[in-house]
Amino acid sequence: MSAAARHRAAAALALALALGGCGDSDVQEVRRWMAEVKAQTRVVVPPLSEPKTFIPFAYEAKDAVDPFSPNKLLAELARAARSSGAFKPDLERRKELLESYPLDTVKMVGTLQKGSVVYALLQIDRAVHQVQAGQHLGQNFGLITSVTEDAVAIKEIVQDAGGDWVERMTKLELQDSKETKK
Repeated sequence: MSAAARHRAAAALALALALGGCGDSDVQEVRRWMAEVKAQTRVVVPPLSEPKTFIPFAYEAKDAVDPFSPNKLLAELARAARSSGAFKPDLERRKELLESYPLDTVKMVGTLQKGSVVYALLQIDRAVHQVQAGQHLGQNFGLITSVTEDAVAIKEIVQDAGGDWVERMTKLELQDSKETKK
């Protein structure tokens, strides 16, 4: 036998052995094991809980006033307009001299008493003005409500973000001069 024929015979024998190893003897064993496990295993499914009982909601406000009714909205807007007018400033009133200056440019530098009336001394630029309760001050329709030895209380009427007129209280406090700090 020639060497080439021997190599072919050896290759054919190796191929036959390889194909013989691929038999289903192991597959049969695995299938038997799976069948045993399947027969011994019990499936446990927990019982489902009872469904909740549904209680229908009885809508009892069907005869009430519709909150989105245009008539109700118009009535509410009219009421709000009447109530917001309580703080509306008198735009027809003649302006006083000190209403042309913003409050941040006004300094309280002292007080003066004449009889029972207390006056505040306010400095604007280099001029000093004396004011008393009831006078107007500042650009926001400010009304001086009281004058004490150390402060002037002012009630301003300003517009908020919604355009409504609201009252705002502010104070001008007595400024210490440079000479008293030495």
